[in-house]
Amino acid sequence: MPIELTEEMAQHLETALRDKFPCVLATAAPDGTPDVGFKGSVMVFDSEHLAYWERTRGQHLANIERNPKVAILYHNHTERLGWRFFGEATVFREGGLWRRVMERVVETELKLDPERLGYAVLVRVDKVIQRGKVIMSREGTGGE
Repeated sequence: MPIELTEEMAQHLETALRDKFPCVLATAAPDGTPDVGFKGSVMVFDSEHLAYWERTRGQHLANIERNPKVAILYHNHTERLGWRFFGEATVFREGGLWRRVMERVVETELKLDPERLGYAVLVRVDKVIQRGKVIMSREGTGGE
């Protein structure tokens, strides 16, 4: 079952912040200490990747740099629609991919980083769960 993020996912994530359903990012430090927080800029970057703008450069960033495994939750209770995405994150501090992600970030998030000091984070999706069932998964990956 390959990873093929859908147009439906892309549309919902694109408007998640505006619709007041921002994604939640979960990371863990190397010792297992978890951290969760809202990320209003999560987007479907391509058929196998999510991306977001890391403007806070705080604990999530520190965790990802030492343990790249992440989970991202999207839940729209109004439409009773949601996904849990599991994967590995890579941070880009500059360069072409940094710019391509930044150019696609929702304006509301970019206004909070007027000097563009944030980093682009690309998440290779390894598993997607919807309503408790795996709907996409790379062979041999962990997850939940």
